[in-house]
Amino acid sequence: MKLVRYGNPGKEKPGLIDMDGKLRDLSGVVADLGADQLGPAALGRLRKQNPAKLPLVRGKPRFGCPVAGVGKFIAIGLNYADHAAESGVPIPKEPVVFMKANSCVQGPNDAVMLPRGSTKTDWEVELGVVIGKRARYVPKKDALGFVAGYCVVNDVSEREYQLERGPQWDKGKGCDTFGPIGPWLVTPDEIDNVQRLDMWLDLNGKRMQTGNTRTMIFDVAKLVSYVSHFMTLMPGDVITTGTPPGVGLGMKPPLYLKKGDVMELGIQGLGSQRQTVVAFKA
Repeated sequence: MKLVRYGNPGKEKPGLIDMDGKLRDLSGVVADLGADQLGPAALGRLRKQNPAKLPLVRGKPRFGCPVAGVGKFIAIGLNYADHAAESGVPIPKEPVVFMKANSCVQGPNDAVMLPRGSTKTDWEVELGVVIGKRARYVPKKDALGFVAGYCVVNDVSEREYQLERGPQWDKGKGCDTFGPIGPWLVTPDEIDNVQRLDMWLDLNGKRMQTGNTRTMIFDVAKLVSYVSHFMTLMPGDVITTGTPPGVGLGMKPPLYLKKGDVMELGIQGLGSQRQTVVAFKA
């Protein structure tokens, strides 16, 4: 299934994308798509719905984050060897874990706002993993069974805040609008192999990032298992799993976002996003 939430911010309704790519309304079936709707039993009930009998949504409504009330927004750094190289750092021996504030979560096509005074805001196309049931000390061999689905994430990052203002990355990762998620939450049955998905990001129509999840240093199962040893993962938590090369930080000279820039990004089978960069607004 491709599950969505559509409508104005704060008033999103649940929906799904049918086999013809049309948006169908799920609000007569479930109240929303949050923690209570992400477990295996709840998804099983949604899977039994006949999309053709669900109301067709006309027009082109805004898509919100496909997960209501994201709990923890956990991120993995330097998880592609070639991205680590362009960043000038060694390949990590264990996953680099940091947090993005859940207040940065937004829809996939909402504008990205530069923080006040920012000069080094950057882009990162990433595979997002949405947790479907409580996970604590999960073995790697069982880890994918705790995943409700996958989605596209743009891990927008302010590099000065991240790298030049102390050792903690979180300051450059959780600014308002820095977490576009979606357009869809795609359930695992729709993905043949999550470690074989093409990824891309364009800036103003020029290809910046091209990658594939097969080049991850730590695969999805390893990441879910690893993180579950340090914190209990709950339904609705999101893990964003690192980016391939081609970020602005790695260019010579570095290239950063400015007002009016347009980012377009996507992952095979998971849809695409488009964000316009806007100036800070209080």
